[in-house]
Amino acid sequence: MAVRIVFVGPLRDIAGEEAREVAAPLNWAGLLEAVGAEVAQQLGEERVNVACAGEVLTDKTTLQAADGDEVALLPPVSGG
Repeated sequence: MAVRIVFVGPLRDIAGEEAREVAAPLNWAGLLEAVGAEVAQQLGEERVNVACAGEVLTDKTTLQAADGDEVALLPPVSGG
């Protein structure tokens, strides 16, 4: 019974790992607690997105991840 959290780009560097498994179910408050203070601070930024089960959430605070889901933390995309 787990949710896999995937850290992408600079969030991976902050977290110090590519992914982490946590107990399911997982909501927004649980995600913030599970990722630690530095990553949680980044998630508070408007430009950082959260995807659950392959879908980018329009309101990341509505996160409701179930057993077997993957939650990807997506930093802002730059480039041209």
